[in-house]
Amino acid sequence: MANGVSTLRAGRRRRGPATAPGAPGRARDTRLLAAVAAVFTLAQLLLVRPGMGLGWDETVYVSQVTTHTPAAFFSAPRSRGVSLLVAPVASWSSSTELLRVHLAVLSGLGLFLALRAWRGLFPARVLATAGALFATLWVTLFYGPQAMPNYWVAVGALICVGCFLRADADRGGRAVLWGVAAGAVLMALMRPTDAVWVTLPLLVLALVRRRWPLLLALAAGLAAGGGEWVAEAYAWYGGPGARLSRASEIQGGLGWHFAVDDQLRSLGGRALCRPCDVSMPALPVLLWWYLLPVLAALGLAVAVRAGRTARTLVPLACAATAALPYLFMIGYAAPRFLQPAYALLALPVADALWHLVRRPGGAWRPVATTLVAVGLAAHLAVQLSVLVHTVDRNTDSRRDWARTAGELHGLGVRPPCLLTGYQAIPIGYYTGCSSGATAGNNENTTEAEIVRTARRIPVAALTGPDGTPPGFARTWTPYRIGDLEIRVAPPPRADGQDGSGRED
Repeated sequence: MANGVSTLRAGRRRRGPATAPGAPGRARDTRLLAAVAAVFTLAQLLLVRPGMGLGWDETVYVSQVTTHTPAAFFSAPRSRGVSLLVAPVASWSSSTELLRVHLAVLSGLGLFLALRAWRGLFPARVLATAGALFATLWVTLFYGPQAMPNYWVAVGALICVGCFLRADADRGGRAVLWGVAAGAVLMALMRPTDAVWVTLPLLVLALVRRRWPLLLALAAGLAAGGGEWVAEAYAWYGGPGARLSRASEIQGGLGWHFAVDDQLRSLGGRALCRPCDVSMPALPVLLWWYLLPVLAALGLAVAVRAGRTARTLVPLACAATAALPYLFMIGYAAPRFLQPAYALLALPVADALWHLVRRPGGAWRPVATTLVAVGLAAHLAVQLSVLVHTVDRNTDSRRDWARTAGELHGLGVRPPCLLTGYQAIPIGYYTGCSSGATAGNNENTTEAEIVRTARRIPVAALTGPDGTPPGFARTWTPYRIGDLEIRVAPPPRADGQDGSGRED
């Protein structure tokens, strides 16, 4: 009889409506996460002006897929993921505004998908809070609409780790395995070495627990995303080892470097702190950074007490390995380097904050709620203040590049043309010229080649405020543009000679 009742109930469930009883709750949770992502997108468009010109690294990535300016030298540490990301717009339009809107919308969508990958592991309110905490950091708002890789490594990390935990708990079926692979692909496309550091705990866990489908998904994702980087390594550098060695040289030599203090100095709005000889920002700017590990540890303690240790410990472990090389292995700092760690830490931090303001039965703790609310409001005010200052400073510097490009056009340096010397890569992008360097991290030509090029097209050598012009350009006509000294080669002549009478 009991079997008959069970069969009857099963039959009734099959004939019932397709929508499960929990579907309205899931839809409500999805709307909450979508709202966080939408606000993040709007905040980028309002606070990081779409008209802000492209930065130095952005010009390198964007120039690879544009038709209005030559491709800049692509150094060993870089990967092609960002160029693929901007290609749908940059391949046919030179509009910076359109590119910024494109990236802001994509970054909002990326945040939504990354948070959604964690559904079922944390309550929606925790996921929404984690998303808001990460999205309101000045470094997240600033780099969300920029053609830079680190935010997308953070998104890939959230997707990969969230889907990994769901797959390990046998939730979501085969789809979450595809999510693990997709997150790994995204990270490896953007920064292959970062992808390895982020996934290191996952690879170890999958191997120890013999979760072969998970291990295969991770390995396949890393291989697919990093395949192009490896192919370039063989084509241009003699193999991955040689490329990693060259990347290490460009980054100052990877090894033991205590860069924690450099990261703290960069929190005041420094896009790149190299050398990091600036003073420490004010305490309110640094306070959240000191509280971050404390709240993350509290989140872990809450998870252990609740019997859900893995879903908090694993992202903490991945955050630690993601941050390790940038805190202890390079001799400079940039706040964007730690974005994957911040994204992963946001989850246990959000869990800890909800534990502080709610009792186990669900009732609010008035004093704790007030303190947390005031603290978050002050934190948001500080982040927005740093963001506004950072946007203003970067907008001014990029306008200077655009003004310099306009004056170079007035001096006859127009495409096709070549710039060499101080800030030749970004100014070359704005001018529409190729850029050449005879030494340093972006070395891609020789002095003799530059002189030969000057007999065919306009060439200018740029010298910074405290620099001296290169020997081959000392006889060229000098001009002053702001704090730059510009030396323009004699105009090419139709008979194959330059203005000095030298022949090719």
